[in-house]
Amino acid sequence: MADGRHGTGVEHLSRNRKTRMMLLLLTKRACSAARILVLAAALSAPFGCAAKDQENVPSELPATSSEPETVWFLDVAVERGLVFVHDSGYREEFLFPETACGGAALFDMDGDGDLDAYLVQAGNLLEPASKRRGNQLFRNDGKGNFTNVTAGSGTEDRGYGMGVAAGDYDNDGDVDLYVTNLDTNALLRNDGNGKFTDVAREAGVALETYGASCGFLDYDRDGDLDLFIVNYLVWTPENEQICYSNRGNRTYGGPNLYSPVADTLFRNNGNGTFTDVSREAGLWEHFGNGLGVVFGDFNDDGWIDIYVANDMTPNQLWINQQDGTFEDVAVLAGCSMAETGAVKAGMGCNAEDLDHDGDLDLLVVNLSGEPDTYFRNEGTYFVDRTPATGLSLFSPRHTRFGAGLVDFNNDGYMDLFIATGRINHDLPPIDRDTLAEPNMLYRGSAGPRFRLIDRPPGGISPELITTSRAAAFGDIDNDGDVDILMLNRDMQASLLVNVATPLGNWIQFRVLERHGRDALGAVLRINVGDLKIRRDVKSCYSYCAANDPRVHIGLGDATRVDSVHVRWPTGEEQEFGAFEANQTHTLRQSPP
Repeated sequence: MADGRHGTGVEHLSRNRKTRMMLLLLTKRACSAARILVLAAALSAPFGCAAKDQENVPSELPATSSEPETVWFLDVAVERGLVFVHDSGYREEFLFPETACGGAALFDMDGDGDLDAYLVQAGNLLEPASKRRGNQLFRNDGKGNFTNVTAGSGTEDRGYGMGVAAGDYDNDGDVDLYVTNLDTNALLRNDGNGKFTDVAREAGVALETYGASCGFLDYDRDGDLDLFIVNYLVWTPENEQICYSNRGNRTYGGPNLYSPVADTLFRNNGNGTFTDVSREAGLWEHFGNGLGVVFGDFNDDGWIDIYVANDMTPNQLWINQQDGTFEDVAVLAGCSMAETGAVKAGMGCNAEDLDHDGDLDLLVVNLSGEPDTYFRNEGTYFVDRTPATGLSLFSPRHTRFGAGLVDFNNDGYMDLFIATGRINHDLPPIDRDTLAEPNMLYRGSAGPRFRLIDRPPGGISPELITTSRAAAFGDIDNDGDVDILMLNRDMQASLLVNVATPLGNWIQFRVLERHGRDALGAVLRINVGDLKIRRDVKSCYSYCAANDPRVHIGLGDATRVDSVHVRWPTGEEQEFGAFEANQTHTLRQSPP
């Protein structure tokens, strides 16, 4: 394309004043090594139809975790009324977009205090969109039972769906949706009473790039939500590449067969419309095959930053320069690739303060054969500490997409759930569906350390072997533990209700800015006795998902929170007093 959005994936490093100051502790040797590793990774990265043949099952891995058999989740989707069968459109044509489609959202559409559900459909790419099934909206009755309310709601978008974001972009008190498609994206404005209107064209956000994950954020601190879209690559039926595996069978090609696309940033104009500021914000400087995204203030300067997980190109860390621009510092900061210099096939990502030092660490989940990557934030740079967490042992077995760092058993330590599913039909099948795999659950402990729960796989009953993509996390029945909504490619969706035992105490905060909407990007510093906990208000993480924005904290044996310090997205700060455990509390920004 002539507009400059497309590039070669690995570009030059920009070097402005703020970035150099932030990275003073990096030595010249480390910087030189990083540049050499980027070049080596770019030269050695597989290209052509063999690119996705990397997906394999490593043979030399421990067989079990030695955890006793325990059920953490029950899959109750059909029993609870959440009936949704995804259709990737697969008809043995092996069209590239079929590999990674489908999104999921948990959001409160009607303001009644419980999480409703939205699932993003795909369909046959070679048929008119009018013949596709369309996305589906489900209302929660407050007890975790769902009713399909799609008909007449205006939410049945029939694009070839990828991801979804949730946020009140017009500050009218109800949550809107943005859907990324292979074709034209949709902005579903919530008009109240269960009705939505697609206003993407009027609002200026009817993007026609191949989008994946997306999210709302207030990057300019002006009090309204802007919009960031991760764009994957350039694909049309005409440029589809016919590929064969090493065994001579038809298969999907890799992303490096197609041109990458710059990601998109829309600035909210405050009047229901947006302006595309991607180029002037600096996003055209570096390109990647983007799939996952998470927002957070990674350098703790009070401004929201953006981390993008890329598929077979270096990941990106866009640091907010506080003047409407961003700079990608991932290579210099040490979070663009693994410690070995390997550029991985990143899918989903997440950010939490896992080591309790007050800053956000990063987790990226990848293609099979590649371990997940835990980047520990050292304040001015990141260090790959994956082996120390235990994630290197088991994660390479599967291809991972959605990922949630959540304290599922409320013991005070973050656990990890990962939605898995192959993209290569040529591997030995685990189930009748050759792409299906067991999902993964890790019990967290101090360090952080993670221990695989594989009896039953994923901690799920009945045993679930699926080709999972998006996973959205939230407390769907308001009982104080976090549940999971999972979209499964060409299968019934899963609703995983948390039944973990024993459960510790818990506390939950709904954090609202002055307009009454969720204060996405707010930073909470919570004091529980001598323990200091950081949590951020966020909905955008995992893979192609919108998650519960309420802040959930497992307290173990603690029965109260002593205090909460909030730094609002506008930069203002506020203190809140003591709170009792096992309740959901509301924190509201004070008037100016």
